[in-house]
Amino acid sequence: MTDHLIAILLLCAMFVIATLLPINIGVLAFVGAFLVGTLVAGVTTRDIIADFPSGLFLTLAGITWLFALAQNNGTIDWIVRAAVRAVKGRVGLIPWIMFAIAAVLTSIGAVTPGAVAIVAPIALSFAFRYQISPLLMGMMVAMGASAGAFSPLGIFGGITNGVVERAGLPLSPLTTAAASFLCNGIVVLILFMMLGGRELMRARADLGEAYPVPHVEIARSASGPQIFGDSEAEALSKRVAKEGGGGDTNKLVDDVSYANMKDGSPVQILTLVGLAAVALMVLAFKMDIGFVSLTVGLLIALCQPTHQKRSVGQIAWPEIMLITGVGTYIAVLENMGTIDFVGNSVASMASPMLAALLLFYIGGIVSAFASSTALLGALIPLAVPFLQGDGGIGAISFIAGMAVASTIVDVSPFSTSGALVLANAQGIDRQIFFKQLMKFGTLVTLVSPLVLWLIFVVIPN
Repeated sequence: MTDHLIAILLLCAMFVIATLLPINIGVLAFVGAFLVGTLVAGVTTRDIIADFPSGLFLTLAGITWLFALAQNNGTIDWIVRAAVRAVKGRVGLIPWIMFAIAAVLTSIGAVTPGAVAIVAPIALSFAFRYQISPLLMGMMVAMGASAGAFSPLGIFGGITNGVVERAGLPLSPLTTAAASFLCNGIVVLILFMMLGGRELMRARADLGEAYPVPHVEIARSASGPQIFGDSEAEALSKRVAKEGGGGDTNKLVDDVSYANMKDGSPVQILTLVGLAAVALMVLAFKMDIGFVSLTVGLLIALCQPTHQKRSVGQIAWPEIMLITGVGTYIAVLENMGTIDFVGNSVASMASPMLAALLLFYIGGIVSAFASSTALLGALIPLAVPFLQGDGGIGAISFIAGMAVASTIVDVSPFSTSGALVLANAQGIDRQIFFKQLMKFGTLVTLVSPLVLWLIFVVIPN
């Protein structure tokens, strides 16, 4: 028990330090995984490295690089112009279209991170171009993906229904699917109204051909003072400029003129086909989105190698450090039994109502940092003792509430969906946006389990 307590307290300390000081929590989490793993859990560093979420690393790196390439060759600007014309300039419809697309993708079998990875870069480019709250747009995508994931064809739906069936509990797939869609839809509706939805519904975009559309910048290149320090970066840039031919311009850095780009150029058509191919291969053939994105990105980069040479610097490295670090630490906690210890302690409680509430909170809090997919398979069996028999609570309503409580928190910047939203933010300081996501994610994590418990457990019983 002492080992588990130390691990939990250290996790809390990480968030306090990262909140008070400008230190990437991913670094804190990697160090915490090393200390807890070797000193408390007694595992080797090889075991800790094995817990590194390599698949998530590839997903984040691949998708942010691919869309940096699409940004650099003007494809994103082209998509923005075409999509706004498709909705006839009704800016207020754009967030709901993104919500619907993400929900449809997951409802027909797309993994939630895959759907968010495909939709989020486009959605956040719209947010920047039309002055829509990036928090609103990001949550539309993340919660839309969660909303559709419990359909009978969805990944979450398949996992939950399978676990329930194996546990011998009453099964109602449509109840769980409807609960997920309605709860996520209500939350984003409230968020829409709070973050300028009324003004957006009245807004119209000018669709004239001569209307200038500024370049949409999804990612900034990781260059300049943040690499070397202010004075060294300035001195280096002057030296490189001189070596490149003199003058104030660095001739060795190829800056693309976005203003002169024409819509529908060959490389833009290739990029658009590539993006469609990524969606097809991920959704239809269940291929890994990280490897697919890197492969498609390489083909695009080979067409314009000089224009794309800075794209690797535009990968969201700080966000990748953050999410993979926290993921590694949570994996260490899972392997040392801390997550199971907490869950079993709750499940052994005498009061079924109180046990259900605590399981809702465990589902929400753990899922905000770890895999919702794995958590669904672990928590439902723990609830079997108080879901059976005459004195138990209603299984169908409990499972629906548990499913929503364990996935609605995926808006957290430490979950895969939240991390993808953060990685694709533009027009806003990412540290500020991270804090916005963390505040909203914390609010959802603290409030939603209680509300869902009242709706799905207390009222029906």
